[in-house]
Amino acid sequence: MPTLYVTEPGARIEKEYRRLLVVKEDKVLMEVPFAQLSEVVLIGAVGATIPALLSLLDAGCGLTLVNRAGKLRGRLMPAEARNLPLRHAQYLRSGDVQFCLQISQRIVEAKLKNQRCMIRRFLRSRNADQSNELQRVGTESILLTKKALDKLSLAKNLAELRGVEGVASRAYFAVLRRILRPEFTFEKRSRRPPGDPANALLSFSYSLLTNAMYTACLVAGLDPYDGFYHADAYGRPALALDLVEDFRSVVADSVVIGLINKCMVKRTDFERSSVKGEEGVFLSRRGLRKFLEYFIQRLNSAVFYPAAGRKLSYQKIFEVQARSLRSAIEQGSAEAYSPFLAK
Repeated sequence: MPTLYVTEPGARIEKEYRRLLVVKEDKVLMEVPFAQLSEVVLIGAVGATIPALLSLLDAGCGLTLVNRAGKLRGRLMPAEARNLPLRHAQYLRSGDVQFCLQISQRIVEAKLKNQRCMIRRFLRSRNADQSNELQRVGTESILLTKKALDKLSLAKNLAELRGVEGVASRAYFAVLRRILRPEFTFEKRSRRPPGDPANALLSFSYSLLTNAMYTACLVAGLDPYDGFYHADAYGRPALALDLVEDFRSVVADSVVIGLINKCMVKRTDFERSSVKGEEGVFLSRRGLRKFLEYFIQRLNSAVFYPAAGRKLSYQKIFEVQARSLRSAIEQGSAEAYSPFLAK
C-alpha cells in the first residue's frame, strides 16, 4: 500500500508503535505499518495527531490534504537534501525555448498516441452494439489524431503545439462522452466546479493522478512546479502536469470509464453541494469509497514496461518516467526522455 487514502469524515490518523492507525470515535478502522507507506492522502474532514505526523516525517512519508472535490489544500513533506545542481539544470532548461519545445513535442506525441489507443479500445469493446454515430465519431477522431501527429514536428512554438493538441483532444472527448452509459453522458468538460457526475469523476481522477506525479517528481529530485509544456503559474505544479499527459487517458480516463460502464457507480453516488463556495456536483461518501477502491486498483495494476523489460505497476512507472525526464534535463537532450506509450 504505497499510498493510503483516508476519507471517513471525523476520522483521524494516529501513531501506535510502528503502525499508523485510522481511528474514529475510538474505534480502529485500519492499521498499516509505516514501513509499507510512501504517502498518506487525507480527503475532506479528516484529522491527524502530532505524533502521527512526526512519525510520517521520520518514515520519509509525505502527507497530502485535499478537499472533497480533489483540490489540493496543502502538503507536509519530510526534510530533504535537495540536489541543487539538478534543480539549477532544470531551471536552466525551462528557460531554453528549443529544449522546452522538443520535450513538449515528445509529451504531446505520447498523449495523442495514447488517446488514439484508447479510442481503438473503445471501438473494439463496443463493436457488437455500437451505433453508426459512434463509429463515425471514432473514425473521425482517429483521422484527426493522425493529422495532429503529422503536424507536431512543424510546430514552431508552444502556442502552435497547444493548438494542435487541442484539436485532437476535443475529438477524443467527443468519443469519450459517447462511449459512457447514456445517463452519464456530458456536453463538455466543466472543471471548477464540475457540473455533472462524469465531470466530477474526471476532475477527481485527474487531481489524484497529478498528486501521484507530484510525488514522483520529488522522488526524482525535481521541482514539480517548474515545467516545460504547461505554462508556469503561481501554485501550479507545471512539471507534474507535464508528466500527467502520458497517463491522462490510460489511467485517469480508464478509471472513469470502468466505474461508469461496469455499473460500479450510479447517479445516486453523487450529490450537488458547495465546496469552499463552489456549487457543483461531487462524489458522495459512498461514491468516493467506490472511486478510490478502483483508482488504487488501477495504480497497482502491472503493465509491461519496455524500458525495464518486465511488468511494473503504474505507481512505479510514474517514478521511472520522472527519472527519465531527469536524465533529459541533466544531459540537455530532449531525446533522452522516453514517454510512456500504451499498447
